[in-house]
Amino acid sequence: DGAEQHFATYNEAIAAGIGIVFQEFSLIPYLNAVENIFLGHEIVNGFGLLRKGEMREKAIALFDRLGVKINLDCSVQHLSVAEQQFVEIAKALALEARLLILDEPTATLTPSEAELLFDIMRELKSQGVAVIFISHHLEEIFQVCDRISVLRDGANVGALTVANSDIDTLVEMMVGRRLEASFPPKQSRAQGEVVLQVRDIQLTRNGPHNSFNLHKGEILGFAGLVGSGRTELALGVIGALPVVSKDVLLRGQPAHLNDPAQALASGIGLLPESRKSEGLIVDFSIRENISLNNLGKYEGAAHLLDRHKEDTTTAQLMKQLSIKAPSCESRVINLSGGNQQKVVIARWINHHCDILIFDEPTRGIDVGAKAEIYTLMRTLTEQGFAIIMISSELPEIIGMCDRVAVFNKGAIVNVLEASAINPQEVMRHATGSLNSEHLH
Repeated sequence: DGAEQHFATYNEAIAAGIGIVFQEFSLIPYLNAVENIFLGHEIVNGFGLLRKGEMREKAIALFDRLGVKINLDCSVQHLSVAEQQFVEIAKALALEARLLILDEPTATLTPSEAELLFDIMRELKSQGVAVIFISHHLEEIFQVCDRISVLRDGANVGALTVANSDIDTLVEMMVGRRLEASFPPKQSRAQGEVVLQVRDIQLTRNGPHNSFNLHKGEILGFAGLVGSGRTELALGVIGALPVVSKDVLLRGQPAHLNDPAQALASGIGLLPESRKSEGLIVDFSIRENISLNNLGKYEGAAHLLDRHKEDTTTAQLMKQLSIKAPSCESRVINLSGGNQQKVVIARWINHHCDILIFDEPTRGIDVGAKAEIYTLMRTLTEQGFAIIMISSELPEIIGMCDRVAVFNKGAIVNVLEASAINPQEVMRHATGSLNSEHLH
């Protein structure tokens, strides 16, 4: 309202009329929508007893204001993700929020649910509520916003009006360069030694037999349609999925990778597609996540952890990988997607892994963070790391990979060398007929 404010706590911001819907919802799953909306500011009578009828009526009015219908009687854990988000918005409006901050609100919504959310945002705008919409889906920004503020490395680097800008201009401001320059240049150098040789791996009894080599210092892409078996093959190699048969040579020696622990002990690290549920313990700190698989490295006197050594190593890795956080004790759940991904990479570097499997490494992160991940991957290969990159994004397969193994119905149908990597060739082998947009 024109007055400068300095909020020391979240509650001070709420009292000033600011509502926030976080990407990770803050609902109590076993309470219903009404109970969640009024949690902490319940309406009571003179005896301190809940006025449930009045709270229910106010909740109905809030959802009418949003133009949505919600089951008010079931616990919110039984509502859809979109409905839970509407409950979060109603919570903010119940506190008379005049500024609503939505953090990646469409990350887990279907297209139709996202459209409903946009309708709600437009309705709130017409009622005089200001909305800050945080999103890395650029097409959504242009669909629903009036103005854009661009942040890079924690600094506001400029503002645009939607009516007078386009996606290319926005991307250039976010990344600091044009989109086609987001991929670091591929280095022309002799092919390194074979560090991983997989022969005749068969995932199911009637499934295809697959073979491939991975060279030191290269990025080998696994490309294909969703469901083509790329992730399953990688998991089969490291023993995370059972296989009918496989023959693995690791750095020229036979290797028995029957489970992920054996693969990790052999220097193979996996960055899973679902980094929050499978790659990180999000309630742990950066330090704890990086040290997790290598605690013996920090054993001190009386078999206690040497925290000084642990802190020093974590600080070095945070600097090396440009992990942006207040300290090594910052909880991983509070980091951006790109920084969370870097924490997983730091853990495997700390464990001396030199073969890394990146499964959808840039999913759910903004274009600026994508460029950082691309640069980091290329830097790692220049240091001798070997990388398998599984991706459903055709541009990053083309822009990042030195060779590409193309999958179709569980089989590697071709391995494209550098000179043959282009969208048409990848899609020709992946489908034989479909347009390149179907890779996603």
